[in-house]
Amino acid sequence: MPAEPALLLVRHGATDWNEAGRRQGQTDVPLNQRGFREAEAAARLLAAWKPAPAAVYSSDLRRAADTARVIAGMLGLLPVRVDARLRERSLGAAEGLVPAELEARLGRPVADLAEVGAEPVDALVDRFHAAIADLEARHPGQTVVVVSHAAVMSHWLRRWVDGWLDAHPQPLANGEVVPLYRQGRRWRYRP
Repeated sequence: MPAEPALLLVRHGATDWNEAGRRQGQTDVPLNQRGFREAEAAARLLAAWKPAPAAVYSSDLRRAADTARVIAGMLGLLPVRVDARLRERSLGAAEGLVPAELEARLGRPVADLAEVGAEPVDALVDRFHAAIADLEARHPGQTVVVVSHAAVMSHWLRRWVDGWLDAHPQPLANGEVVPLYRQGRRWRYRP
């Protein structure tokens, strides 16, 4: 099959909070050494991609922007184009806590993070989708890399990629590359 333009979503590399199970949300936590290694591994994979990516976009949060700079540096696509609409979901009172700490603080389990002030999922998906639509309009027929975060990407993927959970039932890993291809108004996933 000939190479075709793609949207290449990349989850940022690991942070100390990822490793501790802390919810990061929009708290600006930096990559750790493992995270930089994961960014380099993603960059090596993307350096071999055909057609070659034309641009690298990133969330404005440091862990994503640093991952994107590693990728863009290897691809010769600096500077990274930063868009705050690609940032992670705001998690309200849950940010910085592991689930057990939040439960202890509230005295009960939390079934929906909206209960503690998290950004509504519909608003999250809409802002991410608007950013994707804009970058598609700027790069018609080109492959583009987008470095973002697990929750925002996962919610968007569930809404815009048919059968996403069947094809990819496990959570997105740090540094994971998700190749997507246009299919009409929606997307298809093909690893």
